[in-house]
Amino acid sequence: MNKEQIIQILIYSHALFGGVALLSGFISLIVKKGKKTHKKSGKLFYYCMLLSALTALIIASVPQHESPFLFAIGIFSSYFIVTGYRALRFKNKNISLKTDKIISLVMIFTAILMILYNPIVHQKLNIVLTVLGIVGLIFSTRDLILYKNTDQLNKVWLKLHLGKMIGGYISATTAFVVVNNFFSSFYGWFVPGTIGGFYIIYWIKKLNKQQQAQIKLE
Repeated sequence: MNKEQIIQILIYSHALFGGVALLSGFISLIVKKGKKTHKKSGKLFYYCMLLSALTALIIASVPQHESPFLFAIGIFSSYFIVTGYRALRFKNKNISLKTDKIISLVMIFTAILMILYNPIVHQKLNIVLTVLGIVGLIFSTRDLILYKNTDQLNKVWLKLHLGKMIGGYISATTAFVVVNNFFSSFYGWFVPGTIGGFYIIYWIKKLNKQQQAQIKLE
């Protein structure tokens, strides 16, 4: 088996894992949160997204197939999925945050590269990489600040989990939309994010109302 055949297998695997992630992620979004179906479909989404991102990172690193763009996107989507899944740990107190801090630092470094790579190497701005880099930089910096206050972290773990996992699903959906050219120009990169952003806002507001209602009962 030659190198190109291996690359083709990786590409097909990437697409397969991405497709399963899209389906399982959608199921996890529409079913009742916290129930058995949500947890099982959420886990399937998590692992398939990680495998899809891993294959993307490998493909983007192979000679003659190098793609700093694809590599950065793989890191970006992995960050949201991994931190979203790890946020489930924050409902417990006295946990180690060393790994979480390292993940955020890696994302900060990657985000800075995403923002600066094109202007430095190609002397022009890549709007997609720049926007994604800024988003990654904001979220990872916010995470590092939040890790300094474990009491607050214990209160917002569910918001972090939902927000990050939905962010990961937005990444998967965006990749699907862009690859299949559902929108002209670069709009495909931002339409899923815009819709997903409103969905995240909806859930955050819903969680805030539930928390306020609980406080009143107490």
